[in-house]
Amino acid sequence: MRIEAYNQVQQAYKTTYTGKTESKANVSKTDKVQISSIGKDISTAKQAVTGASDVREDLVASLKERIKNGTYDVSPEAFADKLIEKYAEMR
Repeated sequence: MRIEAYNQVQQAYKTTYTGKTESKANVSKTDKVQISSIGKDISTAKQAVTGASDVREDLVASLKERIKNGTYDVSPEAFADKLIEKYAEMR
């Protein structure tokens, strides 16, 4: 290997380099977060579910009152039909 050739290549790169360095004071880097419309819809639905009660108080209150008064009557045929229907769904 010739040392002169290496020096010539090195000099060629130094003289032809015209890249400029940017001033770091002028460069501003920021992060951005963008939530899709589906994400916003999911968030809204989640908040609505969180605020809602797990128990339908209006329905439960009327049933409790009917049971307490002894006026709650369940048809044995209707109960059997629902029981068989639920059993069939589980299979």
